[in-house]
Amino acid sequence: MKSWNPSDPANPSGDILRPTRLLLRILLVAALAGVGANLASAQTPAPQASQPPQATEQASVADSSIEQAAKAIEKAKQDLASLEDGVKQKRDDDDALVALAGKTDELGRSVLNISVGLRPRLDQIKNRLTELGDPPKEGQPAEAEIVTTERNALTAERAQINAVTGDAETLSASIGKLGNRIAETRRQLFAATLLRRTDISFSVLGDAARAFVQEGSEFVQALSSWLGFVLKFKAFAFFAAIFMSLVTAMVLLSGGYRIFGRYLQRKETDEQPSYINRLSIAFWSTLIRTFALAALLVTSYFFLNSFNVLRPDIAPIIGALFGSIGLIYFVRRFTNAVFAPREPHWRLVRLSNRGASSIGACLLAMAVVNALDYLFGSISEAMGSPLVLTVVKSLIAALIIGFILIAASFGRPMLARNGDPDAPGRHWPRGMAIILRVLGAGLIITALTGYVGLARFVATQLIITGAIIVTTYIGLLSGKAISRSETFGETSLGRFLQKRFKLGPVAIDQAGLLVGMCISAIALMVGIPLVLLLWGFHIQDLQLIAYRLLTEVRLGGISISLVGIMTGILLFAGGYLLTRWIQRWLDSNVMARSHVDLGVRNSVKTGIGYLGVGLAAIVGVSAAGIDLSSFALVASALSVGIGFGLQNIVSNFVSGLILLVERPFKVGDHVVSGTAEGIVKRISVRATEIETFRKQSIIVPNSELINASVGNWTHRNKMGRSEIPVSVSYDSDPQKVMDILLELVNAVPVVLRNPEPHVEFLRFGPYSLDFELRFMLADMGDGLKVRNDLRIAILKRFREESIEIPLPQSDIVFHRQPEQVGAAANAGKPPAEDVSETSELDEEAGTVRRLRGKSADGNLKG
Repeated sequence: MKSWNPSDPANPSGDILRPTRLLLRILLVAALAGVGANLASAQTPAPQASQPPQATEQASVADSSIEQAAKAIEKAKQDLASLEDGVKQKRDDDDALVALAGKTDELGRSVLNISVGLRPRLDQIKNRLTELGDPPKEGQPAEAEIVTTERNALTAERAQINAVTGDAETLSASIGKLGNRIAETRRQLFAATLLRRTDISFSVLGDAARAFVQEGSEFVQALSSWLGFVLKFKAFAFFAAIFMSLVTAMVLLSGGYRIFGRYLQRKETDEQPSYINRLSIAFWSTLIRTFALAALLVTSYFFLNSFNVLRPDIAPIIGALFGSIGLIYFVRRFTNAVFAPREPHWRLVRLSNRGASSIGACLLAMAVVNALDYLFGSISEAMGSPLVLTVVKSLIAALIIGFILIAASFGRPMLARNGDPDAPGRHWPRGMAIILRVLGAGLIITALTGYVGLARFVATQLIITGAIIVTTYIGLLSGKAISRSETFGETSLGRFLQKRFKLGPVAIDQAGLLVGMCISAIALMVGIPLVLLLWGFHIQDLQLIAYRLLTEVRLGGISISLVGIMTGILLFAGGYLLTRWIQRWLDSNVMARSHVDLGVRNSVKTGIGYLGVGLAAIVGVSAAGIDLSSFALVASALSVGIGFGLQNIVSNFVSGLILLVERPFKVGDHVVSGTAEGIVKRISVRATEIETFRKQSIIVPNSELINASVGNWTHRNKMGRSEIPVSVSYDSDPQKVMDILLELVNAVPVVLRNPEPHVEFLRFGPYSLDFELRFMLADMGDGLKVRNDLRIAILKRFREESIEIPLPQSDIVFHRQPEQVGAAANAGKPPAEDVSETSELDEEAGTVRRLRGKSADGNLKG
């Protein structure tokens, strides 16, 4: 009897055709985290051309580098030949081909690094030959012998490097062809395995029945012997592994419920859950609980295997058992999350209660059939059963799934038109019912005609791949729903963030957009690898794809490393945060304790900030793998741009540096520039922010502050003079007025006594005697309050002393014309009075008040 080999192309349910078998790999998909380690180890260090200062040492080191490169290429040729032989020998083993593909890719990168390592030395040789120039022609003076010797040596070395580089390029092309051949061989193997036909007859069924009986006997005997051995010699290790697995499960479950409990359970009190709540709970409950169980199963298998409890013939059976449990649990969680048979208000599809229960039961039954077929296949492999038994098992599984699909097509799962979930449902849409029947009939016919592998593959993809795709789609819908405006704030997480960080509506909407993008990314990063694994990809394939995606994204002739870019971004962010921390530490600890002036502190903080950000940018760009020499072209373009349209920007930048270094004014100074007057709040390299006394921020370009006159009231210190003009009537005693003003100003504590206050008798005004009270203040910021208090005190004291503060006066004279006087006399009216009026202009109200009027005889009227 022929033993069953999973890699045999005649096996219709081999590794490629057993997506359920890949469930264990799905559970172990965390191994993708090893990509990071592979990224570091996969790159063979290329020989770097050293550049010592002495020419002789440089030549010797260069020769050594070339020899090492040549030896590395010879070794790579031998490795390539070994890989080609391996591909010929293992062309029917998909797992072996996957390993060979990984080695081929690694070999190609090492050969490429050899060429890259020789480029710096080749560039040095080219530059040096350019400096030496061409050899003298016939008839020209001979050059120095040392120059000729150096040119010949460099030319010979360049030829050696070109030869080695040419071999490397040829070898790289051969390695690329081998990689393509491996990929093509795997595709052909996959197609051949799927389309392998097996004769189905009654004799085959009889042979399978006899083999099944024998297999069952052997399995019972092997299982009992293993259990006896474990309980007798490995009891402590067995129970220790079980205990540690249970502890791990308890930690995972308790931690998961503590962190994600609100997303795993549906609230019974919530009778009308929102759309976003239904999506979130469906996605997270399926994902988190499935991965929690997967972690438990993986750790259990790991502990049992680490403690040498598992025997080689029992280990694959235990792995298949754990994979089957994970598969059934995932489909059960998926159906419960999407269809919610007992909770119609949480249901994501428009199905009746009976329809949701029936569809969920059909999906679960198909998952159980797949899981059992996977488990029985592993038992057959471990027991060395004949191939015919595996074929018959796969045939039975395909037939059962086909009949389940046909039976499901005749159901009435759709929600009734009145929307009552308890009412009898409606039939499937006609197109959907036809699709289910065609799929079911197709599986049955395909299996009965001998294409058992194809039937089993299609059946498995219908169940597992469909469930994964729908779960991923639910995750994308959840991310999209959370990203909508004014939605995230209604969730429990959004309310927590609002309360914890005092976020406003705009900030919480932006946070919702970020959370939605993260959920969509998680759904894709989980769903896509699982689907690829189910469709025949191996974990090594995914690691290789991830490596190329992260390190070798090519745009034309440019190679972009996403890992390098992310590393550069992280380094820049770290340098930026470190710079900000140093700024705060210097400002709050060093300069604040030293009582450094506020302007100096601002200049130091700004200078450190720009220096730190500049260094962080250089480090980040270098870590990203971007050649800084390529910025020479950018610099030349910028110089042209500066000449045409960036003069003002550069002028403001240079002016800002001058202001920070020269410090004609600083933060906190009271300045006057053109129409702007106020307090300097911030000085940057482009503009200066001035806050007026009306709390208006004026952004003044630095070039205007450098090229124009700027008044600084507090340049050296804050001391300044304040004045209060005072006018009294001509009836007042000037000396008394001056004494009163000095007495009042000397009573103010903040007024300086040296220089002492004084009063100036300014002028004889048109209607008043004009004085000015002058005094000095230590801080100009107190001037407004002091002047206000002094004016109130002066007004009260003048009223007590009966000192009049006159108002502006003007005389208005009205003259009548002689014709108007004669016309009035002829009309029998007395002549009008010649009125002289003296009026006063009220400055505050802007009105004219009539004070007195004189008649023709000089008597006052009015």
